[in-house]
Amino acid sequence: MVQKLKRVKRELVRKGTIVDMYADHIEMPDGKTVIWDYIEHRKGAAAVLAVLPDGKIIMVRQYRNALDRITLEIPAGARDDVSEDTAVCAKRELEEETGYVCGKLEKLLSLKSTVAFCNEFIDVYLATELTPGKQNLDEDEYIDLVACDLSELCEKVYAGEIQDAKTVAAILAYANRKQPLTQE
Repeated sequence: MVQKLKRVKRELVRKGTIVDMYADHIEMPDGKTVIWDYIEHRKGAAAVLAVLPDGKIIMVRQYRNALDRITLEIPAGARDDVSEDTAVCAKRELEEETGYVCGKLEKLLSLKSTVAFCNEFIDVYLATELTPGKQNLDEDEYIDLVACDLSELCEKVYAGEIQDAKTVAAILAYANRKQPLTQE
């Protein structure tokens, strides 16, 4: 049975540029205290599943230091500040990373990326009615664009080639929207 635990103390271990790391002292039901890591993502983020008129989905290929490899993801980024609407962030990130501007943007889903140790949230949007423009990458961003069929992306998810949580969730949510699951 799950019982209420109590955080008795939170200590800042390291302040970062995007996240802060804390040591949380947690009182267990038996009275013992344990220390759990907690990562605070200060701003939140937005991501975009961008669908071209031909149905292909714009993906970004980029190096990810945490994995030390190139990944295939949907465009995404942090809000400029905690008060920024995630829809505004999503439009900005889409244009910055891909060069595309969307005529229509609707929320697809909201998610918490890693609830075991981090509070990061990401609102994921579906962007359609796209018109091409010009990429405006940050100075430390190197991104290649790839247009993929939804079926190809689903195969990559199930083959373990795409593992990024926001990207997996967005692809499968969109696939379900296009082909809803039926109960038998």
